[in-house]
This record gives sequence, C-alpha cells and structure tokens, in this order.
Amino acid sequence: MAVNDTKLADAENPGTMCRAIDSDSDVDFAGRANWLRAAVLGANDGLVSTASLMLGVGAVKHEVRAMVISGFAGLLAGACSMAIGEFVSVCSQRDVEIAQLDRDGKRGGDEERALPSPIQAAAASALAFSVGALLPLLAAGFIVGYKLRVAVVVAVATLALAAFGVVGAVLGRAPVVRSSARVVVGGLAAMGLTFGLMRLFRASGI
Repeated sequence: MAVNDTKLADAENPGTMCRAIDSDSDVDFAGRANWLRAAVLGANDGLVSTASLMLGVGAVKHEVRAMVISGFAGLLAGACSMAIGEFVSVCSQRDVEIAQLDRDGKRGGDEERALPSPIQAAAASALAFSVGALLPLLAAGFIVGYKLRVAVVVAVATLALAAFGVVGAVLGRAPVVRSSARVVVGGLAAMGLTFGLMRLFRASGI
C-alpha cells in the first residue's frame, strides 16, 4: 500500500521526479572527467611503461635483478617526467587564464586561487604514475623463476589495467566493458610488442 501511495504521490506531483532527475544532472561530470582522466592516464602510463620495460629487459636478461632494477629506474624516470610535464603544462594554462582575466578586468585574489595549482598537478601526476609502476615491480620482485615471473607480471598488469578501466568508466559514466577492454588491449599490445622486439634483438646476437 505504501508503494502505491508513493507512486500516486509522484503522479500527482511530477515536480518531485523532475527534481530528482535535475539533482543528478547537476553533477559536474565534465569537471570530474578532468581529474579522473589525469589520474587514470597517469596510473596506466606507469603500469604499462614499467611492465613493458621490465618485460623488454627480461627478454634479453633473465635475472630477476635486471628486471627489478630496470623497472625501478623506469618508475623514477617516468614519475619525474610526468611531474615536470604536468607542471609546465599547468603553468602555461595558468598564464593563459590570468592573461584572460586581465583582459576582462576580473583578476583578483579569489580568481587566482580558483586556478589550478602547478605543484599539486605535478605531485598528483607523479603519484598516479608511481602507483601504477609499483604493481609490476612488486609482482616480479619476489619470484625467482623466469617464466613464472614473466607470467605473473603480465597477469598482474592485465588485472590492474582492467581495474583501472572499470573505475574510470564507472566514475566517468562511460560504458564499462568497452572502456576496460580498450585499456587492457592497448596495454597488452605495448607489452607484447616490447617483449617481441627485444626477443628479436637477443636472437640477433647484437
């Protein structure tokens, strides 16, 4: 009876349903997509580049030390590169927006505080990259056997890529299966290509 009363109340007051719909439409999905895109791309870059680097080195040298050192070097270099690139990019963006505020005569303390912070953007980018890069490093660091180590790195990377794809799709209100599959296929292609080319390099005896 309570359900019927609720339906009747909604029918008599269509504004209730409209307000519910409007409240969902008020969510800033575009704004959310900006930081979400940076975080997901940073983690994906860290995971794919580090896993690919480790597999490429592993195709030539089977020692666990070689794979772990190369992965750690890739983490440091990539995090620094991401941070510097994001810092320069956001600084340029701030300069453009401040110039526009000056032209419009709207520049003030509140307006400048609302602009993106280069330092925060750089730190977030480096952190996201490092989180992604740590996954294959942790997966390979405790496995002595070469074939098992490679298999575990690929498996962990695949699961992590799928998880990143799902999280990004859910928070960004995008198709989950398609988004996740795109991330996984792209990452596996990068890792497979790197491993295959380095395997040819080793076979050539150079």
